[in-house]
Amino acid sequence: MVEDSKTENKEIDVQKLMEQYDTESRIRRPLGIAAIIISIIAISFSAFQFYTGGFGLLLALKQRAVHLAFTLSLIFLIYPGSKKEFDKNKTKIPFFDIILAFIGAGICLYLVVYYKEMVIRSGLPITMDLIVGGLTIILVLEGTRRVIGSALPIVVTVFLLYSYFGQIMPGFFAHRGYSLERIIEHLYSGTEGIFGIPLGVSASFVFLFILFGAVLNKTGMGKFFIDVAMALAGHTTGGPAKVAVIASGFMGSINGSSVANTVTTGSFTIPLMKSIGYRKDFAGAVEAAASTGGQILPPVMGAAAFVMAEFLGIPYIKIAYAAVIPAVIYFIAVGTMVHLEACKYGLKGLPKKQLPKLGKVLKERGHLIIPIIGLVYLLVRGYTPLFSAFWAIVMCLAISMVKAETRLNFKTLGEAFEDGAKMALGVAAACACAGMVVGAVTLTGLGLKIANGLVMLGQGNLMLTLFFTMIASILLGMGLPTTAKYIILSIMAAPALVDLGVQPLAAHLFILYFGVIADLTPPVAVAAYAGAGISGGNSMKTGFIAVRLAVAGFMIPFLFALDPGLLFINSTIGHTLLLIVTALAGVLALGAAAGGYLFDHTKIYERVILMISALALLTPGLLTDSVGIVLLVGVIILQKMRISAKTKVKVA
Repeated sequence: MVEDSKTENKEIDVQKLMEQYDTESRIRRPLGIAAIIISIIAISFSAFQFYTGGFGLLLALKQRAVHLAFTLSLIFLIYPGSKKEFDKNKTKIPFFDIILAFIGAGICLYLVVYYKEMVIRSGLPITMDLIVGGLTIILVLEGTRRVIGSALPIVVTVFLLYSYFGQIMPGFFAHRGYSLERIIEHLYSGTEGIFGIPLGVSASFVFLFILFGAVLNKTGMGKFFIDVAMALAGHTTGGPAKVAVIASGFMGSINGSSVANTVTTGSFTIPLMKSIGYRKDFAGAVEAAASTGGQILPPVMGAAAFVMAEFLGIPYIKIAYAAVIPAVIYFIAVGTMVHLEACKYGLKGLPKKQLPKLGKVLKERGHLIIPIIGLVYLLVRGYTPLFSAFWAIVMCLAISMVKAETRLNFKTLGEAFEDGAKMALGVAAACACAGMVVGAVTLTGLGLKIANGLVMLGQGNLMLTLFFTMIASILLGMGLPTTAKYIILSIMAAPALVDLGVQPLAAHLFILYFGVIADLTPPVAVAAYAGAGISGGNSMKTGFIAVRLAVAGFMIPFLFALDPGLLFINSTIGHTLLLIVTALAGVLALGAAAGGYLFDHTKIYERVILMISALALLTPGLLTDSVGIVLLVGVIILQKMRISAKTKVKVA
């Protein structure tokens, strides 16, 4: 079976799938001197970030300006203006885009060259400052459109128009309005717009974490994760699906991209799942649900988690520490779902003789886990993410030399640095673009108005406000990348939740969870559609099954928003353990209710009871927990009695 899946795997064009479902993967691949120049720029970008990460960042505005200069120049060189242009010619760079690349770099470096002069005349920009600032806004919008699509630039444009036409806005949205010059100066010259905190996070440690993932990938870490997952779970009931959950969790926690994770890991696991009898829609959904969860799984998570650390003013490790238990519960929930599905249809695992041996896998590539352990150790010891990521890359380079098959030479190292730079473009563009939303909100005071509006809409009721925030997060998340969506809602919705008593960290994680889950939510379920592209299943069906598999992801945020003990906030060990146990029991009940199987096929009334049990267990409180446990145990007893009766009939 493994051999058959490998044969099918060879027929899957991973790059083509990435280009189809992931806008960031639609890049030109020019030939000759153009390819060499792009490689030099990309490697120089990574080298600049790596050097400043280890030996000291430039002044904040200068560091961010150089970062954006590299970003814009590379975007216009490798990203076409439209999909039609991309399909027409994937190797030629139009002359106009070369000009835009030069202008993109120049307008950012203007801030570096004339930094002192601009600081001196702060608040009193000259005409050239305004021209350069206006061009920067336009090119950031266009660059972002090319990399991640038009949704975010449209959102930003609405905010910019709001800043200008504030005096004609209705009701509490009205403000005095700002001139074009004031808006440009605010967004370009300071640290509350394009060059604000989001881009600052991208220009420092986010880039290094992306580079760390790129270097790890070149050493063969992806194969190591899959082989370990195969050795651990391949032989169990429905083994290949569990392999997908484990391997995708490992991969996703490092690369933080739902679609990329779905395609790269899924190109192996989805054919394997189909080979033992999983329906193609279900196989694609399993991979999508597991891959999406990678963005909420420490140690690395996604770029949004690092922005969160800056917004909250707390160490990143504190966010990672708080996110561990909810993320583990999420993956246990997905694993439970696939196990129950396998039991429901009698699906077996793979023969052990066809699977890799764990000891052999660890012996061959186990040393690759050392940089990840080192990264976690440095973060736990209190070192900054920047310092930790830099030395994790150094460790990765050193450890790779231990074995010939993982060793990086100058060519593969250059490829890793080039890949890292290209992988960072989407995050950098999104952060620069979302920074303009932050700038517009701080200029107009819109954030406070939206927060008050949410509280009014929810009539001061926390559950209603959480519900409205969830809907807003999912809707925005459908069109925006996770980082951009998080930035926008963190300044608009999170304050409303905090005003109603939700812990700040819990409020921000609540928003992050639903931004991530949006990758699975039809009609724009990009990760699910990528999974369907590999499995050959129906996109919409795959999306809805993925939502069912990830249903715990819809419940867990409410649990820790209502009781932050699950995040180790204001809680004793005993209370947190009780929350974990009841959450796991709730997840089991939820999985059985959604999948229609526990120990036996569930009757309609049993599914209703299980759903009530799940809701009770996932609502904090001793009474609700007790009710939930009693209902769950009751269904288990009913099913065990029914199975026992069936067995007696067969024997007779």
